[in-house]
Amino acid sequence: MNAFGVEESRSTRPLEILRSVILRRVAKGRSMLHQSQPRYQSRTALAMYVTLFVLGSQSVAVEIFDLSGPDGARTVEGRVVVEGEDGGVLLEQADERFELIPAELIQSRQTRSDSEDEESLHDHDHDIISQRLLAELPQGFEVLQTKHYIVCFDTTRGYAQWCASLFERLHDAFQNYWKQAGLELVKSTRPHIVVIFSTKSRYVEESADELGPAAENVVGYYNLMSNRVVTFDLTGMDLLNPRGGGSRNGLEILRSPAAAGLVATLVHEATHQMAFNCGMHQRLAPIPLWVSEGLAMYFETPDLESARGWRGVGQINRPRLDHWRTHHRAGAIEKMMISDELFRIPRDALDLYAESWALTYFLLKTRKPAFVEYMRILGQKPSLSEDSSQQRREDFHAAFGVDASELEIMLERFMTKVR
Repeated sequence: MNAFGVEESRSTRPLEILRSVILRRVAKGRSMLHQSQPRYQSRTALAMYVTLFVLGSQSVAVEIFDLSGPDGARTVEGRVVVEGEDGGVLLEQADERFELIPAELIQSRQTRSDSEDEESLHDHDHDIISQRLLAELPQGFEVLQTKHYIVCFDTTRGYAQWCASLFERLHDAFQNYWKQAGLELVKSTRPHIVVIFSTKSRYVEESADELGPAAENVVGYYNLMSNRVVTFDLTGMDLLNPRGGGSRNGLEILRSPAAAGLVATLVHEATHQMAFNCGMHQRLAPIPLWVSEGLAMYFETPDLESARGWRGVGQINRPRLDHWRTHHRAGAIEKMMISDELFRIPRDALDLYAESWALTYFLLKTRKPAFVEYMRILGQKPSLSEDSSQQRREDFHAAFGVDASELEIMLERFMTKVR
């Protein structure tokens, strides 16, 4: 059961059909990586939505799978998120990663006892998790543990501490914002994992399998399947450090105007991770892209005048506002509401991001209770389900009580007053 009381269910569809749903959503996320703004803007990798719907559920047993395939035999354990009628499964492992396991690889499976479940999949000891991460990552990595995060890094500790401090402030602000709005979220006892590479070249090399050529053009991303934020030490970028000299203390980011987009990127990706781990959405559910991206942009606003580099929640996002004013087109809300396809078209993607921010900003400033209700509706979407355009339209109308064309008129009037 997720944060909104939704019971997990198993699909009767074959694994190959489920795999096609995942790949389709993966393709959406990857396509967005190519629509980045020059130099700094990132896009969430692999699908950009949504959360682990098994969080807070104690009813789904931990299972052990003995596998045998071309790469040899191995044993994995975790909770079955979805099971196809052919016996293949989507498994959530103890490290929060998702893995698709074809039926033909499964030699045997068994269920662990309740006491073993608690010790295996819900082992939240930061030290144990840190040891697992260090064993997995390339040599030279260290870990920094905070209240809600484990930051893995092979750059300076000062930069890792700066990032961790930024993320912790975001975590508290995110939880407090939605609590005050009337949306109770799950407070995950699992740490959020962030991986920071020392250089862009190492980051690109290690991210190539996930991002492909797009790794060269983005400075950070949230990986839907691994549930991690991955980035690199931005202080070594030529953009901020044109004379070279290697990594500097993270706070020095704030001395450059170019830092605004970099800080926004970090907050943007960490916001995705927060939303995907608090019960707000369900991982691999059909959440409209305008919602997931609009929320991330609502939280991402940087503030170079603050020593913290981030001013908080719901400030005017100037780059998005300026873009909206010069590129807004009538009918955009309807198109975003019923389909994500336009986000995949290069010439439209940045325009739709601006539209997503504007719509989210407008709704949260003027219709917050209705937006919270919309989040509750979306939070009930089962993992790997699919919504028709008509269903998306009905969900929107159920929450806001108006259709897209009516709301767009209100939005346009509201945005003329935003300064």
